Amino acid sequence: MSWSQYWQYAAANAWLGVVPALVGLVIAVPVGIACVRWRWLYPPVLSAANIIYAIPSLALFVVLIDYTGLGNLTLIIPLTLFSLCVLIPNVVDGLRSVPGPVRQAATAMGFGPGRRLLRVELPLAVPVVIAGLRIAVVSSISLVSVGALIGVNSLGYFFIDGLQRSFYEEIWAAIAGVIVIALAADLVLVGVRRLLTPWSRARGRGAAGGPAVVAGTEQAVLAEGMSR
Repeated sequence: MSWSQYWQYAAANAWLGVVPALVGLVIAVPVGIACVRWRWLYPPVLSAANIIYAIPSLALFVVLIDYTGLGNLTLIIPLTLFSLCVLIPNVVDGLRSVPGPVRQAATAMGFGPGRRLLRVELPLAVPVVIAGLRIAVVSSISLVSVGALIGVNSLGYFFIDGLQRSFYEEIWAAIAGVIVIALAADLVLVGVRRLLTPWSRARGRGAAGGPAVVAGTEQAVLAEGMSR
């Protein structure tokens, strides 16, 4: 096993794991907003996502080969579809978790539906959405290794090569690489969540400092929205 090849495949594994989850997030946010706006839409959308998630990944790869060939796109499309099963429910749950009084307060302060969504509801939904994104990213990073069966460069190559040559150290090195990449991506997303939700630190202090600080969390979001 060449270390230069190992790092090359590790970088490819990371990229191919993160991109589908981010593309899935771009799709899941407007779909989730629509499902909250029109409640009747959510059950069929969730059922469709669950049906797609139930399809074996390798079967989807084989079906797509005739259309997208042996390349990264054949891997990215199924992983994006799989991520929707996690991301859409989290977007919906995040938006539904926004307290009714907060929505009413935003409306009373002159927020229209669009501005209320962008300045109040989506920011307050960020922790729930990021939690789903963390699961989607880690799952995608793990599933990327299956792409080695269709010739996609990833750490999965070392699983196949190590098994064929009975070189199990190579397999353990690839497993360790997948775990490290997943942990690193998860820590990055935790940092992103903290940056996007500065009021969450006030909430944490409020648990020790009293309910007044916690109650001011939503007001801080409203004030930030009004200042923009």
